[in-house]
Amino acid sequence: MSNAPLIGIVAGEKSGDILGAGLISALRKKYPDAEFAGIGGPDMIALGFNSLAEMDRLSVMGFVEPLGRLPELFALKKRLRKFFAERRPLVFIGIDNPDFNLRLEEELKIDKIKTVHYVSPSLWAYREKRIHTVKRAVDLMLTLFPFETAVYTQHGVDVKCVGHPLADTIGFEDKKLASREQFGLNPGDDVVALMPGSRGGEIKRLAPVFLAAAVQSLATCPQLKFLIPTSSAANKAQVDALLREASIITGKQFILVDDSHAAISAADLVVLSSGTATLEVLLLRRPMIVGYKLAAITFAIASRLVKIPYVALPNLLAGRQLVPEYIQHDLTVEKVREGIVRHMTGEEDHEALMQEFEQIHKSLRLDASSAAAQAVASLIEKDSSQ
Repeated sequence: MSNAPLIGIVAGEKSGDILGAGLISALRKKYPDAEFAGIGGPDMIALGFNSLAEMDRLSVMGFVEPLGRLPELFALKKRLRKFFAERRPLVFIGIDNPDFNLRLEEELKIDKIKTVHYVSPSLWAYREKRIHTVKRAVDLMLTLFPFETAVYTQHGVDVKCVGHPLADTIGFEDKKLASREQFGLNPGDDVVALMPGSRGGEIKRLAPVFLAAAVQSLATCPQLKFLIPTSSAANKAQVDALLREASIITGKQFILVDDSHAAISAADLVVLSSGTATLEVLLLRRPMIVGYKLAAITFAIASRLVKIPYVALPNLLAGRQLVPEYIQHDLTVEKVREGIVRHMTGEEDHEALMQEFEQIHKSLRLDASSAAAQAVASLIEKDSSQ
């Protein structure tokens, strides 16, 4: 067994892997001899992280969907607790995945291991009573957005807003022309990006609506071109099948691409699933139409618990509706079509919106990975000095 100091991290999906990799790089500057172990993805593993299980095993979401995976998840949590109890890390950092990580953090805290949770659970949206679980489980909460800190301060939980890494990595230069050239588009083309999500369930529920709205918008705007980015071979196969079902031929007006960042940059308008991608669209300063549909049972539960007027991040960050969002039954082909046509025919002026996006971008540009690493280091040093 190694005598090197250990820092434990568990991330359960791609966004957490990105956050984890940035955090590992920043922590290495402070703890060059440290080992990093737990669960992570390819970005973290590329930095020498020791992943004790495949990250995909934690990629479950919703209220109902994870139930069939409970035995596996409980066994994995038990295995991780045993590993960290034996290795005694300087600190354990759970990145997002609150249903799994908060339970593990609570047990590790009982074992006298310092715990950090990186990415706030949506206590401000629903399940505020969960603050008591958080208080038992974590020594420090790291949030991405300023509006998330109030509930922790109110309940005496140490909290630090570190900003969002995307705001650090995305600059203020508009790369529309270069991105269009990448996809063989002309500078003057009218371009819409369609982004129905990265999970199979999201694509199944959202893509048919987005595609039908796109096809119908061609009756008014026949010159439109649609970019559809896919994040994996499985996503591409699923979208391909849905395109065939809709009798859409790809290549000329509907173009499948594998670079979502460039697709957003190339677009005049983005129609997308609610989630982190809406932040990327905001940071790249593109108008957007946001939609989302959950599995029926999950929505029935969530609709009783959610207590906020918006779900799209731009609207949450602004505290008011900046961009249109259509949720569940409100997401219709006609509403999305109207939004596309209204924007692409020049009926809306987005100059004020773009200025607001830029101000939000500046407020989130806090050198997140370094700020998070400094907060973690302060916790470690505070512990060792006592």
